[in-house]
Amino acid sequence: MDEEFNVTYITLGGHVEVHKYRFLYFVIMFIAYILIICSNSTIVYLIVINRTLHEPMYIFIAALLINSVLFSTAVYPKLLIDFLSEKQVISYAACLFQGFVFYALGGSEFLLLAAMAYDRYVSICNPLQYSNVMTKRTVCIFLALAWILPAGELVPSAVINVNRKLCRYILTAIYCNNSVFKLHCVSSRAQSIYGVVILLNVALFPMLFVLFTYIRIFTITYRSCREVRRKAAETCLPHMLVLINFSLLCTYDIIIVRLESDIPKPLGLIMTFQLILYHPLVNPIIYGLKMKEISKHLKQLFCQVKINLCYQY
Repeated sequence: MDEEFNVTYITLGGHVEVHKYRFLYFVIMFIAYILIICSNSTIVYLIVINRTLHEPMYIFIAALLINSVLFSTAVYPKLLIDFLSEKQVISYAACLFQGFVFYALGGSEFLLLAAMAYDRYVSICNPLQYSNVMTKRTVCIFLALAWILPAGELVPSAVINVNRKLCRYILTAIYCNNSVFKLHCVSSRAQSIYGVVILLNVALFPMLFVLFTYIRIFTITYRSCREVRRKAAETCLPHMLVLINFSLLCTYDIIIVRLESDIPKPLGLIMTFQLILYHPLVNPIIYGLKMKEISKHLKQLFCQVKINLCYQY
């Protein structure tokens, strides 16, 4: 507690021998952050400049990759500062804000995947109605809802917890997650119930919708010709891989929060690194390699860059 400014500080105690390996941690995470920004931004750039990719499916992919960059930016800058600092601390208000942004963008990820699943369902199962259903207005509404709904549901929880009294000031994590609620002097049953409701609305229900939609797509296309099945597999498989990947990582987060006192700190750190490293790096790889149109434009971009470099030298 800083008495002069009446600011409550929390120590981020999830680091393992940070004083010994601070520069190694910093270099690894800095390189990872740069790779995340560059790889995701490259795919988004290709979608923006190529008019052939100005379709709802690719717009949703661009939104998903932008979301990954924002998701990483909620964690990485503070993490990099902590690696080079003598003390890994954060104000309570800033901790709540970081957790709010982290989980709001995590919820947006599930809703964007749900929107993509609906887009694929209409495209494959009702192709004649696609242009009438997936209009620019519909796409904009889906994008707005994906980013506004999770944030709107998390606002009341963040506001309520701002003035709650803390009895503990050490958070067993390297960034602010739901573990911060364990620092409160009195646990709130209402807070726990509301958290479950949010989890259902922005994660579980969208995930079930995606699974149901893709099962429906594969069931319908199974009875169709080989070309239709191939198209369904090419467009749906990357989305399913991203959903499975992100769902597993969200399960990691729940396990870390629930069992943080029962698992060794190095194991908790490894699980945390997977959550913030793996997903933002894998997304552009999956869409860059598995989506045929994006892969084609990506190869053209690399060839153009190679030609330009050859002319320079």
